[in-house]
Amino acid sequence: MTTTPSADLAAADRRRHHDLGRLLAAGLVCSAAVLLFAVHVRPLAYVPLVAGVVLGLVVDRRLGRDLLLVAAGMGIISTISLEADLSDAGMTRFAVALSLSVLVPWFVSRYLYRDDAVRFPVATGRRWSAGQVLYLVVVVVVGYLLLPWYFLGSGAYLNWPDLEGRGDIARLFVGVNAVGIWDELFFICTVFALLRRHFPVWTANVLQSIVFVSFLWELGYREWGPVLTIPFALVQGWIFSRYKSLTYVVAVHLLFDVVVFSVLVHGHHPELFDVFVTAP
Repeated sequence: MTTTPSADLAAADRRRHHDLGRLLAAGLVCSAAVLLFAVHVRPLAYVPLVAGVVLGLVVDRRLGRDLLLVAAGMGIISTISLEADLSDAGMTRFAVALSLSVLVPWFVSRYLYRDDAVRFPVATGRRWSAGQVLYLVVVVVVGYLLLPWYFLGSGAYLNWPDLEGRGDIARLFVGVNAVGIWDELFFICTVFALLRRHFPVWTANVLQSIVFVSFLWELGYREWGPVLTIPFALVQGWIFSRYKSLTYVVAVHLLFDVVVFSVLVHGHHPELFDVFVTAP
């Protein structure tokens, strides 16, 4: 059976509208993070979040179901303030909310949707290549050169609490590394992985980076921090799509965070970690 040119054009037009609807749905959900975390406009921020899920369910039920998981995680995170808090209560709030934001989408995906979209691939069975090991060194060098300039030069280190004694420094070390691991569990293994089921790598990557960077803004990476956090979020997504290894992206992130921790401590206590040649 043959089709007429007009029928082919109509079908292509329908596909374009369908694809635009899918992209708009995902864009609404992910861009809601800017309002939730960066601009902090609530409850208005929940409007595009819910609208994106509803639109997703209308144009593509599978996409809508996955966007619901992303929105659920974002909604759980939004129940707490993301400003750094080293008190017992603050660290407990972070631990509970951030854990649930990963566990709820994982549980729903695995046991209600009965799929494995949200996975945490630790033991991949593949050894890291020389290029991967070299990149780990590059991460440390780049962090060493750029982070003191950013945190200390912009004053962004003041977005973190004063560190009064060794106890606060130890808490900061635990908090920075715990959040770094969580970043990869949520933004990469959950948000990016769910979006990747429906969009090309770089479309999904840009969408997840909006959520990633908005979260980091509220956490304290303000001033001109997005100049650093946007590339970092995009590279982490690409690395995961390339190697499919949670272990590797976490290694990258934690090496970067070792430098973050050292610079934050140095900012509050200049006599400590006084090794940064780019510190103002």
